[in-house]
Amino acid sequence: MAEETKKPASDETTPPTTVADVPVPEKESTPQPEPVPVPETPEKSADPVTEETDKEKTPVTESASFKEESNKVDELPNPEQKALAELKELVQDALNKHEFTAPPVKEEEKKPEAEAVAIAVAEEEKKEESAAEEPTTDAAPATTEPVKEEPPVPAAVVEEKKETTPVVEEKKEVPPVVEEKKETPASADPSETVEKVTEKVTADEEDGSKAVEEIKETIVEVTATSTAPVEEDAAVPAEEVAATEEEVSIWGIPLLADERSDVILLKFLRARDFKVKEAFAMLKSVVAWRKEFNIDELLEEDLSGLGLEKVVYNHGVDKEGHPVCYNAFGAFQDNELYQNTFADKEKMDKFLRWRIQFMEKSIRNLDFSPDGICTFVQVIDLKNSPGLYLYKKELRQATNRALQLLQDNYPEFVAKQVFINVPWWYPAYYRMINALFTTRTKSKFVFAGASRSAETLFKYIVPEQVPVQYGGLSREGEQEFTIADSATEDTVKPASKHTVEFPVTEKSNLVWEARVVGWDVCYGAEFVPSAEGGYTIIVEKSRKIAAANETVITNNYTAPEAGKVVLTFDNQTSKRKKLVYRSKTKSSD
Repeated sequence: MAEETKKPASDETTPPTTVADVPVPEKESTPQPEPVPVPETPEKSADPVTEETDKEKTPVTESASFKEESNKVDELPNPEQKALAELKELVQDALNKHEFTAPPVKEEEKKPEAEAVAIAVAEEEKKEESAAEEPTTDAAPATTEPVKEEPPVPAAVVEEKKETTPVVEEKKEVPPVVEEKKETPASADPSETVEKVTEKVTADEEDGSKAVEEIKETIVEVTATSTAPVEEDAAVPAEEVAATEEEVSIWGIPLLADERSDVILLKFLRARDFKVKEAFAMLKSVVAWRKEFNIDELLEEDLSGLGLEKVVYNHGVDKEGHPVCYNAFGAFQDNELYQNTFADKEKMDKFLRWRIQFMEKSIRNLDFSPDGICTFVQVIDLKNSPGLYLYKKELRQATNRALQLLQDNYPEFVAKQVFINVPWWYPAYYRMINALFTTRTKSKFVFAGASRSAETLFKYIVPEQVPVQYGGLSREGEQEFTIADSATEDTVKPASKHTVEFPVTEKSNLVWEARVVGWDVCYGAEFVPSAEGGYTIIVEKSRKIAAANETVITNNYTAPEAGKVVLTFDNQTSKRKKLVYRSKTKSSD
């Protein structure tokens, strides 16, 4: 049996471990399917899942680094800077024209209205044609009588009437303009005017060319008077729009107000691969949805008391400062909680509003400055969840609706998405839904089975920030240690003893806490004096801690003399164990 001795050191590094790991049953010889886009997978080439992932998803694996793009405009590549400038121009133009507040429903309603106007115009044209023909036929007998006495006159009058017909037809272009104002009476005036002019010409026996000029002049005057009010009315709203600029805020940040707006616009551009028009369309859609969903009112709505605090919650930050959001839908195994949340449509809608409210409040705590943190790390705990998704239709429907809303209206808010306690069959399910995600989204996914969940989280989050139920040291209530007290990670090899030593001085009080992920090891503590011939004092008798009793061991010891406290971890299993511990010394009273 091998034996190891380990002294705590602040600069001690954690041995490399494979973070993403989905357990595969020993009886199955076929490796589990793809896609596990985790940057750490090359470290364990023997894993069949990793090998398949590397072969089939090479682009995703290469892009799956945990580094985010810069939000500083001067550090962006030239094409991205150009795309941002173009998007800002489109946004500015939309603000000037009040396009963000214009209700989209009215634009759709314009189509049937336009069709109705076109039909009305066609009917009016038919009426005008018939009205124009009636006076000419009536006037013909009146004008033919004097023609017999004076032959030159009828010739002029006939020419007059032949020319008046196309003149009346020229008026057909006017009714559409008049119809925009919904004023139809103007169509009757030109025909009457033509009659009067024709009669006057025949009575006075004037030259034919003069009569034609008079008719044309009369019609022009009528059209001018009918179109003038339309131009005046159309010009008024244009001046009003130009005088005021629309103000639109999203997530509490006014668009184009300062550099924080650039960070938000970059989210939309990255979500659409820097396609400016698509990013602008998405931005308008999000603004319209927020107005429809009444986000400002939702923020003030009291949705407490639903018992969902342990379903979705924020806890600590990762190593780069991103807030960490945990999603544990296995909590819905509680039938009472499930019924209170999904019993009917009203309760499901309330759950959806609660989830959006939670997202909005979390976003308000982010820093949208170019140097700030404006994304989350999402941890999705699949423990006890798959059965719920398969057999609980209400939960599946509600979560799918929430997921769709989050994907459509909250672009680029996830820096990393870590799936833990993944069941062995989940990769096959993921392959079926793989096409729903973009390559950029899939590059943020990390999958870990139950045996590797803690190690996966420790890759991105320090143990003192990880909740105790996920293998970390963070617990609720007042504790001896806080998140400011750093912890050390170590590994207990299979079939071996591992010791950790804490040096102490005379009459000093040493406090420590430790845990082994999964436990199933023997643990004990003793004090060994520095003086030769001193006696070893047993602080904690060696005992086996089962996996079911996975807890954090906390203890303290006041040393009577200088020496060291030695913790012993005896791992008799065939699996290596993750060990986390920390200590501090306090002066004894």
